[in-house]
Amino acid sequence: MYIIESKVNKNSDEYRKNFEAMETLVTDLKKELALAMESRSQKAIDRLHESGKLPAKKKLELLLDKNSPFLEIAPLAARGMYDGKVHKAGLITGIGMVAGKEVMISINDATIKGGAGFPMSVKKGLRCQQIVMENRLPSVSLIDSAGGYLPLQSEIFPDIDGGGRIFYNQAKISKMGIPQIAAVMGLCTAGGAYGVAMCDEIVHVKGHGAIFLGGPPLVRAATGEEVSADDLGGPDVHCRRSGVSDYMAEDDADAIAIVRKIVKNLPDPDKAQITRLKPEEPLYDPKEIYGIVSRDIAVSYDCREIIARMVDGSRFLEFKEMYGPTLVCGWAYIHGYPVGILGNNGILFPESALKATQFIQLCDKRKIPLLFLQNITGFIIGRAYEEGGITKNGHKMVNAVATASVPKFTVIVGASFGAGNYAMCGRSYSPRFLWMWPNSKIGVMGGAQAADVLISITNDQNRRLGKPPLTAEEEQSLRDPIRQNAETEGNAYYSTAHLWDDGILDPAKTRDALGLAISASLNAPLRDDEYGYGIFRM
Repeated sequence: MYIIESKVNKNSDEYRKNFEAMETLVTDLKKELALAMESRSQKAIDRLHESGKLPAKKKLELLLDKNSPFLEIAPLAARGMYDGKVHKAGLITGIGMVAGKEVMISINDATIKGGAGFPMSVKKGLRCQQIVMENRLPSVSLIDSAGGYLPLQSEIFPDIDGGGRIFYNQAKISKMGIPQIAAVMGLCTAGGAYGVAMCDEIVHVKGHGAIFLGGPPLVRAATGEEVSADDLGGPDVHCRRSGVSDYMAEDDADAIAIVRKIVKNLPDPDKAQITRLKPEEPLYDPKEIYGIVSRDIAVSYDCREIIARMVDGSRFLEFKEMYGPTLVCGWAYIHGYPVGILGNNGILFPESALKATQFIQLCDKRKIPLLFLQNITGFIIGRAYEEGGITKNGHKMVNAVATASVPKFTVIVGASFGAGNYAMCGRSYSPRFLWMWPNSKIGVMGGAQAADVLISITNDQNRRLGKPPLTAEEEQSLRDPIRQNAETEGNAYYSTAHLWDDGILDPAKTRDALGLAISASLNAPLRDDEYGYGIFRM
């Protein structure tokens, strides 16, 4: 592989302005992440201490191996939604090392609405189960939940992607032979009781852990029976009599210690074999990405410059460099893992799509994971390009992205618009993980373009009806709300709040997130055994 020779002028005014703009965005991101992790009402914190429970953040610290990384999933889920205080959708989730094994971790935060489940909590839980199934990761859940948030029950309960899907997935996960371990650290009522009972091994905490289909108020209303939560579903009931729970713990810390022993007792994973090299740091400082990425999303830059600051030794073997140059394809290593990289250097032309198709097939055949770096407004349009087969060639690329079965990873580093989102492995094309940078934008098209399209359509309608074209004032009245809506719904924070991605990354830390994600993906086979086609030239 060849070392990428950077052409960035770090002394230029443009670089300095870009760096400052991205640094501001990253500073804001860190503030948002800190707020989501730390901002809790004093009343909720006091109530937690009075009950003898540990905060969710402390539980995570005790569960993880010391000095090991944690790849948090959707840390800003539900940001700005509901009353603006359902931080992380009430759940800390992510992939971490427990007793030397990579596991998916989910921890209810009882300081947020008593751990009640909101619609975004369900969506986040389902996303984590998808990660578990795709990557064959053991699942550890530390549960303390007041159940579904009843005022929004119609958004939680009945549909295919409602709360019931979590239990359905638990059954499928069990069938796949993937371990599921739960610690009962609070109330587990109704669906929460099923969620616990469907796990392989259950640790039950004395004093505040309880499992029951109907809690004391419901029992009283339905039968007239007076019973405490502990007598109804405490650890003595379920460890000694019903057999639902398997281990009794003295307190939260003891429960976590038992969970760690259970994970340690699991068989070592049979990780997929992949050709690895000794990891190297990039030749260039990853933080230089701040000055490379334009502060104006409409201004392009050479994606090789960000690749050079993400891959081992800044080495990259480029495929078909002179053909379809608006898409850069090639091989590199990230933390010692081989990857095939596709990065946008402009709009997708027919040749770009053909190159991508061949490259994706090569990587899939060779069991090399794929990394998509999205900065794309879409495919080229126009009469000449339709005659030249852009639709046909675009279909080949989209087909290859959809059918490649090696692990796929996507980072939206700039624009992500229209069919370009699909072709570059957007969320609907099932990358194992997808992240955004804080400068990125997503939508069917940009706000200015959308406004121009609507104005053009309106003027066409007026012409057909014999009406005059829109005045400048009328055009502006149409343009402003469209652009504002695109700005609101197309930014990275709106996306991550709605779980369209797995989180917003600091560009300088993207390399590390990818290394953790690739490692996690190797707990599953690198690709399906059955494969429908071999390499072909187009």
